[in-house]
Amino acid sequence: MNSFEVLQQDIKCHARRGRLRTAHGVIETPVFMPVGTRGSVKGCTPEQVADSGAQIILANTYHLLLRPGVEIVQALGGLHGMMGWNGPILTDSGGYQVFSLSTLNRIGDDGVEFASHIDGAKLYLDAKSSIQAQNRLGADIIMCFDECTPWPCPPQRVQKAVERTVRWASQCKAVHDNDKQLLFAIVQGGTDPALRTSCAAELAAMDFDGYAIGGLSVGEGHESMVQTVRQTAPLLPAGKARYLMGVGMPADIVQAVRAGVDMFDCVLPTRNGRNAYAFTGEGPIRVRNQGYQKDRGPIEAGCDCYACRHFGKGSIRHFFNVGEMMGPILLTIHNLRYYQRLMSEIRRQIEKRAFCDWADAFLAKHKNEEEHILTGEI
Repeated sequence: MNSFEVLQQDIKCHARRGRLRTAHGVIETPVFMPVGTRGSVKGCTPEQVADSGAQIILANTYHLLLRPGVEIVQALGGLHGMMGWNGPILTDSGGYQVFSLSTLNRIGDDGVEFASHIDGAKLYLDAKSSIQAQNRLGADIIMCFDECTPWPCPPQRVQKAVERTVRWASQCKAVHDNDKQLLFAIVQGGTDPALRTSCAAELAAMDFDGYAIGGLSVGEGHESMVQTVRQTAPLLPAGKARYLMGVGMPADIVQAVRAGVDMFDCVLPTRNGRNAYAFTGEGPIRVRNQGYQKDRGPIEAGCDCYACRHFGKGSIRHFFNVGEMMGPILLTIHNLRYYQRLMSEIRRQIEKRAFCDWADAFLAKHKNEEEHILTGEI
């Protein structure tokens, strides 16, 4: 039985409302996943993450291999037990670190040797070891090992990365032996339409549980990213979940949903929250702005998050200025809730068969927003 079901398709675009079944619960899509790289969403308890409306959390295999190690995670009850999270969890394969830690690794046709960013200790990852580690960590959705290329990148290197990604995906499927976990493949190819097409076709033929679009939001620019997503998403099997990795800004998410993407993750709501940057329906604001010094109003009028119900912008600004943890915690809570309210509204608009018109209005309103804080995370 297929784990993913398309419940409704917008008649004017590719946006779709779906449902993804996992061992730890059903996920309503389109969905945004907060990032808990090392097993914790920074600045929030699991209860606060759940209160935001989050249905699923992402954790990272590379970081968990380094600390605390797979054996310790298993001893602590697997990822769900260690994280105190009873809902679905997705683990990245460690493939993104091939890109983000490029100065600390050596890539070969069979895998990647890393020098730990913590102490320089050697760590080798390939398709087999990545999947075996993820099988033991116990996430509900696990990712194939892949190679994410930087931007710009010579065409020959992008081609080589696609060949490795396809070969490693086949190896990942062969070694995967936990039938409680869904295995997703990752489509690479930079911004080259031909490479994206060939990579998607080869991976689709292997019949994975879901498919991700990787290798974007690495410097190629908004328009190239959107164009690549529009070109790639329809190439993926219609009856499988589609996941755009590491994206992103609210407008990027809306654009990708319109192209037919179902799942998203990004560090933006938490990282930007820790840097006094709040997302609102009227656009982003910098809470450190002196104009908020005596402002008793909430971060966002009408927001039902804990921060907006109990604190004004002036109080939160003060917490940031004096180095109190309360400031980053409150803005993280708000940003996570903003993203979940956005996803809930996206699902509602698709159900109403009104998403495309709503998306046009949303994008017109938010077209000038810029990403002021870097999105990458090692």
